[in-house]
Amino acid sequence: MPMYKNGEVDPALKALEERQDEVLRRLYELKATVDGLAKTVTTPDADLDASTLSRGPAEAVFRGTADLDSLLGKDLGALRDIVINANPGHPPLSLLVLHALLCQRYQVLSSVHVHSSVSVVPPPLLSCLGPRHIDSYVRQRFQLGFTLIWKDVSELQMKFNTQSMCPIEGEANVARFLFRLLSAEPQDPVTVTQMDSWIDTAVFQLAEGGSKEQAVTLRSLNSALGRSPWLLGQEFSLADIVCACCVLRAGLNTSAAANVQRWLESCQNLGHFDCVYPLLQ
Repeated sequence: MPMYKNGEVDPALKALEERQDEVLRRLYELKATVDGLAKTVTTPDADLDASTLSRGPAEAVFRGTADLDSLLGKDLGALRDIVINANPGHPPLSLLVLHALLCQRYQVLSSVHVHSSVSVVPPPLLSCLGPRHIDSYVRQRFQLGFTLIWKDVSELQMKFNTQSMCPIEGEANVARFLFRLLSAEPQDPVTVTQMDSWIDTAVFQLAEGGSKEQAVTLRSLNSALGRSPWLLGQEFSLADIVCACCVLRAGLNTSAAANVQRWLESCQNLGHFDCVYPLLQ
């Protein structure tokens, strides 16, 4: 069959190519469906798909490049799935902020599910990852899967590989894992230690401490923020994310001193905390 006719592509050949493209499109859709079924099987905690996502704020905070192969191991063609079990009574606010930042860096396919151990979940928690992505049915178009399951658990748990990985427990530890995917972790060991110290202080004294511990921590925050705009100096970091979320969750934002108030406003102005405020109502 000649490829050209009177200097133009043969209409029969063009029609054949269009049919081939249509067949390939249907094969990709079928593969996406099979991948989705496989994900349901390997994520047994998910009983009800509540909603899904994913698009984050337009303004980028962390602009470096990240190599997922070096961070998570060689990609074998399957979507890298992050699965988090969280109690709806204690929403992991810092993880929602990190989710928004991940959506800036990667193509993220996110979903919210409800486990049968939970009877009632407030509507804001069902939409906390944003609207369903328009291409959510084509899994191969995404780099990361982010699945949040509201479940009656005493401690937040995360699995990256649902087949073989032991769960990471605790919101702070999961936050550290997710932050590394942004390739924004400080390189200076002293700064890394300071970041970890602020994270632990936020968790143990703001989130879990009594009024005296909270008051001491707020004074420390106010003092540090009087010297620099962010807790680690000039750069926004995981320390700011976790500490700000703990202050907001504990309802301490209205009584905080001036430097803390200014810092919280700066966090809010970034746009990445927009997903948090509806859950504080």
